[in-house]
This record gives sequence, C-alpha cells and structure tokens, in this order.
Amino acid sequence: MMRLPEAYTQRMRGLLGAEYGSYLASLDREVYNGMRTNTLKSSPEALAEARGLDADRVPWCPEAFYTKAGDQASRHPYYYAGLYYLQEPSAMLPAATLPVQPGDRVLDLCAAPGGKSTQLLCRLQGKGLLVSNDISPSRAKALLKNLELFGGRNYVITTEAPHKLKERFGGFFTKILVDAPCSGEGMFHKEPQIVRNWEQYGNAYYAALQKEILEHAAAMLAPGGQLLYSTCTFAPMEDEQTIQDFLDAHPDFHLSRIPQQEGFDHGHPEWIEKGDPSLTNCVRLWPHRVRGEGHFAALLERDGDGPARNMSEQRTAVPEQIASWCRENLKTPLEQILPEGASIRMQGEYAVAEILPQGYLKGLRVLRSGLFLGTVKKDRFEPSQAFAMALKMKDAAHVLDLPADGDTVMRYLKGETLSGDFRKDWFLVGVDGHPLGWGKGADTLLKNKYLKGWRYL
Repeated sequence: MMRLPEAYTQRMRGLLGAEYGSYLASLDREVYNGMRTNTLKSSPEALAEARGLDADRVPWCPEAFYTKAGDQASRHPYYYAGLYYLQEPSAMLPAATLPVQPGDRVLDLCAAPGGKSTQLLCRLQGKGLLVSNDISPSRAKALLKNLELFGGRNYVITTEAPHKLKERFGGFFTKILVDAPCSGEGMFHKEPQIVRNWEQYGNAYYAALQKEILEHAAAMLAPGGQLLYSTCTFAPMEDEQTIQDFLDAHPDFHLSRIPQQEGFDHGHPEWIEKGDPSLTNCVRLWPHRVRGEGHFAALLERDGDGPARNMSEQRTAVPEQIASWCRENLKTPLEQILPEGASIRMQGEYAVAEILPQGYLKGLRVLRSGLFLGTVKKDRFEPSQAFAMALKMKDAAHVLDLPADGDTVMRYLKGETLSGDFRKDWFLVGVDGHPLGWGKGADTLLKNKYLKGWRYL
C-alpha cells in the first residue's frame, strides 16, 4: 500500500464513507492504459483491425480503446505515422466532453504535452482554429511534436501566461478547455511522486491559481461559448468550490449538464458552503468506480448568442519556389491541402501557412503560428516533416508505401538510406497508406529526410 498523507486520508474517508475501502483497494491495481484513434487519419474500426485490438472502448471516448501494458505500442510504425495517441483513459474526458464542432475557434489553455490538443484537433476535422498554449516553452516542444505527428494544419502554439493571451483574444474563442494545474490527487496511483508535491503545496495554493486562470479564460470566451474546466484532483476546494466562486463572480455564466456514463459520479454541492444545486451537473471520476484514474469536469456556458470576433486578412500569393515544387511533387493543388483562409508567410527562410492574422500574435511568445511547410534556401524549397504528416498519400506524385511488418519501414524510421529506382524526385514515404516523412531520390538511392529528432532509437 502506498504512503498517503494523514490529512488526505482523513478527508477522503469523510468524502467517500463506506466506499473508502474500495478506493484504497484501487490503488493496488494495475494502471489502465488507453489508445486513442487519430480520426484525421483513420477510424477506430480500422485501427482496431490493423492493430488487433479488442473491441474494448473507453466509454466516455468512443474513439479510444483500453490496451494492455507492455504492448510496445509506442514503437510500432503506426505510432510514428500518428495514427493514435497513448493516454490514460480518464485524461481523455475533458476534450471528449467539450462539445467542439468543425469550424469552432478553440483554446486549449494548459495544453502540454498535447493529449487534449490532439483530441480537439480531431474534433475540428481541419476546419476552424486551435490555439494550444502552455506557459512552459520546454513542455510546449512536446506539444508541437504531437500536433505535427497528428497531421495538424489549423493550429497555433503559444507559450504565454493567460493574462497575456487575454490582451489579444478578448471574446474571441467559441470553446475553451482549461485542464487546470492541480494538486493531482487523482494521479497518486499512477504517479506516486505527486504525493510529495501535495505535501509541499497543498490544495489552497492550486485553488488560488485555478481561480486566476479561470478569470482570464472567461474573458476570452465569446457570448454563447462553452468552457470546460477540469482537474485530476478530488479536493472540493479545487473542484466544486472553484466553480462556485467562479459562478458567484460571473452571473453571465451557468453550468451545463455533462452526460452521465456508467460509473460516473456527479458534483457534490453539499461538500462546500452554500453550494449551488447546479453543481450536480459536474462529473467526478473515481478510480474505484471506473477503469481510469481520478478526474473532475465542469462545463460552463456563457449567456448570449453574439458572434466571436472575426478573423480577416488578405491572402498572400504562394512564393514561386514553393509553387514550383508543389507542381512537380504533388497531385493535389496546394490550396486544397491548406486550411481555408490560410496565407503563406515567410519567417526568414521558413514558410508557414497561417490562418490567424499576425495582429493577434504581435508581442506574444509563439512557438508555431501555423503549418510549417518547409524552408526556402538558394531559391530551392525543401519540405518539412510537418508538411509530410499533414498530407495523404494520394496527394503526392511520388510515393513509397511500405508494409508495417517489413524491415524496410524500420530502416527508414532509423534514418537509413534506401535502395531502389527513385530517379531524382521527392518521395512521400509511408506505412500501409499513411505518411511517415520524405525521401529524396538520387537514382538508385533514396536519401532519408526523416526528421532526426523523431527517429526510431
């Protein structure tokens, strides 16, 4: 049995009553693992058949499956093709619950390492905009890789404090996800080292931080928009009380009901002073009731039906070096590949397809302002790894499609040069019909252009 702080166990006994023993027993079971389909590239059914998965879906995230520990899923070629994301099942709840539709403008305010953002990206289906933010530039690098791996095209990555974003995006977003920093009580089982963090900071520290973040997030939500607040803690101070304080301060917001699933618990207004009955619309996941860790979610809606601020900027012409390369190496016209409204902007030698006008990003720390297409050097365009992942195999004029169970695909992922008849063309290399990256033909050799930092080790 893991060591738990006495103050924590006393509170949990009070909250759970007769269920406390079941909760303690859940800390000794194995951690559940999940695999969530990238629906931009595949379907759950196709993934299950290809990977030999049992039809054991995560109830609150139908595109996800429970998987067995030790199945080496992160070393399979399909992982490198971005066909799925490996994620603890309860962590899929927030992005699955926020009712995102194609065309929405979505903000993932605390986004790294990217599980939620990749899920939101799939919900948008290439339409609208996703702004993924994490205040930590180092953590945001993992976020960038995951969005590129998933083939994202319509996203921006910022590394800012929420109050800085508020200065640019007041009333802009139709949907916002705040998976807030918290004391992590729901993760004690999965990551026992979090107990030390709990002892150092406690609940009050995080409750104050959550209140501040929610305040800034609310200012960026358009009238009629929805904000999903979530934590991975059980503490009423960080869950029901944070939401109650927010509602008290924002009469133009109300709680929407989150649909119940088997094993879900509702919010508990009786656990705080003057708790509004509408707090029962929230959801709690307990590790002894569901096949996952602990989580809390509340769906807030802002009154009104006013439109979000418009985005408008004149599209620029495609630089000739890029246009020429596309004519030679793509079957699908570039304008059909890029998201609606995208404009290619040169950032030095880097070409980025942007859909958010630069005025919104001025003065902010931006890691990526759109789809990175590649570099232009000496009047020559070289496509990026991100561009390869955003394509479909049918978009490319020259392809090398490799079977997942062969040796050649692993040689490519390791960065090795391949032999064959390749002329001098750019080849989109893939696995079972899904892009992996580029190769440059040199007659009987294919020079490996797979991104070094992504290679199989």
